[in-house]
Amino acid sequence: MAKAAIKQQKAEATEARLAGLTLPESGAWAREAREAALERVRSMGLPHRRDEYWKFTDPTSLTAEEPPQASVFETGEPPLFDGVDRLKVVFVDGVFDPEASDDLSLEGIEIERLSEAMAKDIHWVRDLYGKIEGASHEKVDRPLAAFNTAFATDGVVIRVTGKPSKPVSLVYLHKSERSDAILHHCVKVEEGAELTILENGPAAARFSKGLEVDVADTGAFHLVRAQGRDHERRAVTGTFARLGRESTFKTFTLTVNGVMTRNEAYVELTGDEAVCHIAGACLGDGRDFHHDATVFVTHDAVNCESRQVFKNVLRNGATGVFQGKILVKQGAQKTDGYQISQSLLLDDDSTFQAKPELEIYADDVACSHGSTSGAIDADALYYLRARGMAKAEAENLLTLAFVAEALEEIENEAYAEELRERLAGWLERRRDRAAG
Repeated sequence: MAKAAIKQQKAEATEARLAGLTLPESGAWAREAREAALERVRSMGLPHRRDEYWKFTDPTSLTAEEPPQASVFETGEPPLFDGVDRLKVVFVDGVFDPEASDDLSLEGIEIERLSEAMAKDIHWVRDLYGKIEGASHEKVDRPLAAFNTAFATDGVVIRVTGKPSKPVSLVYLHKSERSDAILHHCVKVEEGAELTILENGPAAARFSKGLEVDVADTGAFHLVRAQGRDHERRAVTGTFARLGRESTFKTFTLTVNGVMTRNEAYVELTGDEAVCHIAGACLGDGRDFHHDATVFVTHDAVNCESRQVFKNVLRNGATGVFQGKILVKQGAQKTDGYQISQSLLLDDDSTFQAKPELEIYADDVACSHGSTSGAIDADALYYLRARGMAKAEAENLLTLAFVAEALEEIENEAYAEELRERLAGWLERRRDRAAG
């Protein structure tokens, strides 16, 4: 199909999708931000399978006018992070639930609902909402992120002025089989401040989430999230961050189950000696499982470090995708950029597709990338079985060892251990199901 024909097809599909939508009510500055985002959507067009960064992932279910039905899935397990002392903020099908949430008061932070902040004439979030997302399109079109900025109906805005005694926990509950949730969060970490956010839950039948994070000099931000267990859910998320001097930004994402998950991340290291770690692990079982991690890290300062560590465990026809890029701008000397994406294919039917990239315009850097796919190590499996371990149990143990490098990116060992236990339980249930 010719480029002109694709462009026309995208434009028509985009206008058809936008035809029944109206921008949420907002104050003057917020409406300007939404209108600018809407213009970005129209300019880029909603994603098409022929787009460079969508050739491995079909965006149809993410862009359709109506969300596909997703049955509510009850895990029978205790909620994740339930034993953690945290400030809990709950959304049900994309709507804030004040009764299920804690009081939004905690030393060292200011937190309020996005809708309340955007109704005010003057608010600090004016300088953040849509700004990093808007800048992210310089090299790669991200129309679904712009769509989120234009139409997000709820979320939280957090200004971090100190070091809170506990994390903020964003809990996303799914109760309607046709829910279509669009959330957008903004976090401003002031100089020397630090915040950890925990995220978990399936959120909705179809879920769009944007997160913009501005980390000032010497500030630190940590995100640990587990994307919900619903088998039929669909989700697209965008994480956008800007880092100041000697700042830290670290995220880890665990994904299990789900029909379609697309996680995008865009990070600008704009201050010298900034550190950015983006890690993730996904476990997919079945032909309906499709997981896509697309990451873009820009080094625009001296002596900065970035790490991208992604592990995929796939079986029974599951599909995993990793698209990761490190851009080192001219003058960003002493850059240390590391990228690794690996997949463990537990059968011959599963697929992993990777597109690692480096684009470097500085000459004093240490950048590397690698991507591998393969089966469980036969020698290691033989070693464990020779010592009396059943095959399925040995495979589970080796699988957990495989994803360990990604889990090690979580600084808080208690959070990492809880995710390890959940992963072990997931593998155990799959083993029992296969045996039955």
